[in-house]
This record gives sequence, structure tokens and C-alpha cells, in this order.
Amino acid sequence: MFIAFLIMLREGIEAALIVGIVAGFLKQSGHSRLMPKVWLGVVLAALMCLALGYGIHRETGEIPQKQQELVVGIIGLVAVAMISYMILWMQKAARSMKQHVQQSVQAALNRGNGHGWALVGMAFLAVAREGLESVFFLIAVFQQSPSWRMPAGAVLGLAAAVLIGTLIYQGGIRINLAKFFRWTGVFLIVVAAGLLAGSLRALHEAGVWNHFQDTAFHAAHILHEDSPLGVILGGFFGYSDHPSRGEVGAWLLYLIPMLFWFLRSSKPLPAR
Repeated sequence: MFIAFLIMLREGIEAALIVGIVAGFLKQSGHSRLMPKVWLGVVLAALMCLALGYGIHRETGEIPQKQQELVVGIIGLVAVAMISYMILWMQKAARSMKQHVQQSVQAALNRGNGHGWALVGMAFLAVAREGLESVFFLIAVFQQSPSWRMPAGAVLGLAAAVLIGTLIYQGGIRINLAKFFRWTGVFLIVVAAGLLAGSLRALHEAGVWNHFQDTAFHAAHILHEDSPLGVILGGFFGYSDHPSRGEVGAWLLYLIPMLFWFLRSSKPLPAR
């Protein structure tokens, strides 16, 4: 539940920041009448992401087990790639995000009669990007740890993101975005490493990946994967009490470089 909450909280706040910057700029420039266009883009993107997520989840459950494992593995790899890009992009773009978004809005306003639809497109793309990342990541995590707590956590995370985004826009709250994105980034990198290992496990079950399958170690005597804590760690980080050498290798080869790159280039951002 917590991991779904955190994913939607982070992704939701990113989308809320962009929409909030657009809304604030329109308000300051006397174009508040165009806000319905922005909300239209937000709603269209949200509906598209919900439909896509539901469609993928439904179709995955209706195919044979072996092919289902293949789909699970592919979705996991796509999710790892998307979340990695999101983390690194956000780290790089956060500094100039406000200026870039405001310049894009101003350019849209300068186009004349078509600026309303340009704003729809901006809001749609902002929400769709974060929404698609969330869809793939949540589906991949949910397939590793199916439980009603996952969708419940996602809904709570999205609600919290909307509330925080609203308070930021209205000036009712100031948060240190640098620390927020830094620590959630670290956590999601660890989650993505476990997801990558789990994806290799699924591809092996599908008969696609059969290399380095000898067991790296046995840890059931320390923490069984079916124990309450083992289930939680499995859902969060892809924990297994008997991982293969390929899974351990993939976990380390992803985690160490990503953490090093992320932490080395992280620099403080001003609080909002």
C-alpha cells in the first residue's frame, strides 16, 4: 500500500506542479478565463491513463500463464525504464521547470485564437506523462504483490498529491521540493531495482531468460519470503529468499550506478 501511495504522491505532485505553474501564470497575466481549457486537458489525460491501465490489467489476466509471465516481465522492464527516466529528468529539469512552463504558456497566448487548445495540449501532456509512468509502475508492482491495498494506496496518494498541489498553488503550504524529490527518488530507485530482478524472474518463468539461474543464496532460515515481513519486502523491493545469480546481478548493476549518479548530481532546490 505504501509503495503505491508514494508512487502516486510523487507523480501526482510533479503533475500538480506543472498545472499549478500554468494556472498561476494565467491568473497573474489576466487570462483566468482559459483555466477550463487546462482542466479539460487534465481530465482527458486522466481518463486516458485510467482506460489504459484497466485495459492492460484486464487483458493480462486473460492470457495463458506462460504468456502472462512474459507480459509481466515486459511491463516490469518498461516500468523500470520509465521510472528511471522520470527520476533523472525531474532532477535535471526541476530548476528551470517554472521558467520553461511559463515561456510555453506565453508562447501559447501569443498565438491568438488557437491558444486555448495549446493549453489543453500542455495540461494533457503534463498529466499524461506522469500518469503513464504511474500506470506501468503500479501494474508491475501490483502483479508482484496483488492486494486491494495497492489500489487503495494509489487513490490515497493521488488525493494527497492533489491536496498538496492545491495548497502550494494557494500559498498555504511550503515544502522543500529538493528533499522531497531526493528521498522519494532514492526509495523508488531501490524499488525499481527489485522490480528489475522480479522482471527477470518472470521472463525466466516464460522461458525467455534462462541465464545465470543457479541460486545465489538461501535466506529462508533468516527471513522466509512467505512470512509477513518477507511478503512486505517482496512487494516493496522484489525480495526473494532464494534469488538466482542473474536476479542479484541485475539488482546490483541497476542499484549501484543509479544511486551513485542520482546522489552525486543532486543539488538543493529552493523550498516552495
